[in-house]
Amino acid sequence: MFVRRNVTSLAPALLSAVLLTGGCAGQDGDPETASGSASSSPTPHGYVEGATEAAEQQSRLLLGDRATGETRVLDLITGEVHRTARRTGVTELTTDGRFGYFHGTDSTHVLDSGAWMVDHGDHVHYYRAKIQEVGELPGGTGTSVRSDAGVTVVTGADGKAGVHSRADLEKGETGTPLGLPGTYEAAVVPYAEHLIALTRDGDSPAQVVVLDRSGKRVASVESECEDPKGDAVTRRGIVLGCADGALLVHEDDGAFRAEKIPYGEDVPKTERAAEFRHRPGSSTLTAPAGKDAVWVLDVTERAWTRVETGPVIAANTAGEGSPLVVLENDGALHGYDISSGKQTAVTDPLLEDVSEEATGETAAPVIEVDRSRAYLNDPSGKRVYEIDYNDSLRVARTFDLDVRPSLMVETGR
Repeated sequence: MFVRRNVTSLAPALLSAVLLTGGCAGQDGDPETASGSASSSPTPHGYVEGATEAAEQQSRLLLGDRATGETRVLDLITGEVHRTARRTGVTELTTDGRFGYFHGTDSTHVLDSGAWMVDHGDHVHYYRAKIQEVGELPGGTGTSVRSDAGVTVVTGADGKAGVHSRADLEKGETGTPLGLPGTYEAAVVPYAEHLIALTRDGDSPAQVVVLDRSGKRVASVESECEDPKGDAVTRRGIVLGCADGALLVHEDDGAFRAEKIPYGEDVPKTERAAEFRHRPGSSTLTAPAGKDAVWVLDVTERAWTRVETGPVIAANTAGEGSPLVVLENDGALHGYDISSGKQTAVTDPLLEDVSEEATGETAAPVIEVDRSRAYLNDPSGKRVYEIDYNDSLRVARTFDLDVRPSLMVETGR
């Protein structure tokens, strides 16, 4: 159940479930048709049997209570809260836009949120389906999961990686992974129908290598990345965090290239960008720059901006002229103009108990951002706030819950 507060404009209306057959059906000379259908209407690209295509984004929040192991899925279209399987010992929750990955000490549980999008660049398809438990992926603490439309790659803390078929996950199965040869310095990331990985020879800096989907090395990119930490996939390519800035790896007509985006100054290790957050589809990334500032990386402009803030708990931005949204240790959300660094908005304190560090029962709150709203989890208050970041950080809706949402990710984007 949820209570609406400070509602000055209506939340997005409940969308009628309609199957759209226009758009890119039949593109690339491949007119897919629905299995077993007597109709000759083509099936939209990205369609999965049992799913319904919608005209708008079908966002859902996956929530986890680290203290009790309780998990929930909050449908942001209907406001309905779905109970999902209890998962004890979960320390982290990540997503690839559809599947939620509940990372435990010994394995990672996969939950299909039933909401996703298929991005074709010039247009997007949105889908919704039932929520379902998928199963367990190997790898405990320190495991990274990265996906694209074809594969999901699990990289363990020991640097070993395995490739899972995305089609298996969509059918509710984890399948048998294909093990990649060797070990890697960071998460192996699917990109442009290949895999981008970092390898190291002795004590030299890590180098970017390009693998095919079977793990065969097909190219090496002239690049160096000292002390790699953090990665993000954008429309401009893959961003890898390095000691001296970021490394942008992109593909052009089958050729892979790397381009360094340096900080332009000597940045202490404690102030480097080590974990990126952004709106999926955006090329504007955020990362803490120590305790009292935030890095904003404009991948398109190849430029870093350091925004001085108060003590940072969480930060994110929708990019493209939107404000930088920062949760500070006063429990309030602060909005900053990225170009000038000036504060433009601040809310009343929303969180009473603000923690910067994860403990056995809680974790630092996060800010999830989509094309129109931001979401802030309040574990101690057992609620999630929906924020209109384009309207002076107005609280549009408040969702009251029966669990402490110490872990949160958004799917359907």
